[in-house]
Amino acid sequence: MPLEIVLINPYELGRQPFGLAHPTAQLRAAGHQVRCIDLSQEKLTEDALKDADLIAIQMAMHTATRIAEEALPRIRKVASKATLCAYGLYAPINAGWLQQAGITTILGGEFEPGLLALAAALERGEPIQTSASTNLEKITFSVPDRTTLAPLANHARLREPDGTEITMGFADASRGCKHLCRHCPVVPVYGGRFRIVPADIVMADISQQVAAGAEHISFGDPDFLNGPTHALRVARALHDEFPALTFDAVIKVEHVLNHADILPELRACGLRFLISAVESVDNDILALLEKGHTNADFEQAVALLRRLDIGLAPTFLAFTPWTTLTGYVTLLDTLARLELVASVPPVQLAIRLLIPANSRLLELDEVQALVGAFDQASLGHPWLHSDPRVDALQQAIEQLVSQEQEAPRATLFAQIRALAYAAIGRSPAAMPPQPDIKLAHHTENWYCCAEPTQQQLSGW
Repeated sequence: MPLEIVLINPYELGRQPFGLAHPTAQLRAAGHQVRCIDLSQEKLTEDALKDADLIAIQMAMHTATRIAEEALPRIRKVASKATLCAYGLYAPINAGWLQQAGITTILGGEFEPGLLALAAALERGEPIQTSASTNLEKITFSVPDRTTLAPLANHARLREPDGTEITMGFADASRGCKHLCRHCPVVPVYGGRFRIVPADIVMADISQQVAAGAEHISFGDPDFLNGPTHALRVARALHDEFPALTFDAVIKVEHVLNHADILPELRACGLRFLISAVESVDNDILALLEKGHTNADFEQAVALLRRLDIGLAPTFLAFTPWTTLTGYVTLLDTLARLELVASVPPVQLAIRLLIPANSRLLELDEVQALVGAFDQASLGHPWLHSDPRVDALQQAIEQLVSQEQEAPRATLFAQIRALAYAAIGRSPAAMPPQPDIKLAHHTENWYCCAEPTQQQLSGW
């Protein structure tokens, strides 16, 4: 008999998750009954879980995995007869504790064939896989089924410069990444590989979201320009079908410069702004992270994007084991000098490096000497800075940002800067005047490779 399957997404930056919609389409095509629960939109209830034969939890982010960890005892209690599966980026790298927590099957990479095979085996009463596996083979994609997900308007939105908000859709044009940045959670799973979602599938998914009210699309690819030819194909198709639709994407500094020739066309096709994981303005830290760019490259990218009228939302790992107090002040002063204060959500200035299981950072002897054993409670290797003042500053800034979430970015930046200068025993230098730039941005802040705050873990 067809199974009763529940797919759960704990958290994904407020997005309507592709990682629920896509397996839903394939499992329903195989004849199963599928219920989706997005914990950013609804609570776990007994009615939703009690009849499930299979419960599969997507772990696309560290924060999602932490939330799943807190939710698992309730899931096991209410659905004691259900087989439990974990899938997604953070599932295989956390296989050890997931198995201890009662997860039977753990699927990484291109997880859909494994999920379908698990459902088929359960339906036939056959033995099921009880180990972790990662599939990197190319798969056949389907048009995602978003029909039973919460409406797009309930998810993260695009806030316009005048404060109005518009409905935002979410699409994936690729998965994985061809780069090997040491701190990135994609690397331990994909190992430098990436897989494209065919352009016709991407467009069919976007079309159904436009029909549901989307006026802007945010691409969730780890890097939109991993495959520049594919990215252009998707952007051209999007513009041809929906000329008024705009989009944003994640693009490395390295790709901004190496593919500068195609940026004008992407802009013409609707690229409104891009998110770029700059991480640091310290070249030594950038080299340790193997980011593939220098601070000079970052500043060149800022100038290039400004000339092309493409917005930039840089993100940072502001606190690492190698961050110094003067280095942090340099980061703030660099952002001010580059007139980027309005472009950086204040939470980015409180981000502390996360070192998860299997991180490439653990290849470094100095990291091995620094970190503690893997901590199941935090799902990472704990570390303390050699200078306690740096950790104290990070904690003070995180507390400030959490208490003043509604404050203007410029106001919070000035307060953060005052804290940083006080930490080095100096009065803040005069800050360059910032232009009155108002940028469109997501209502849910983008972040990665960082320890979540308690606020992000609460409320499921």
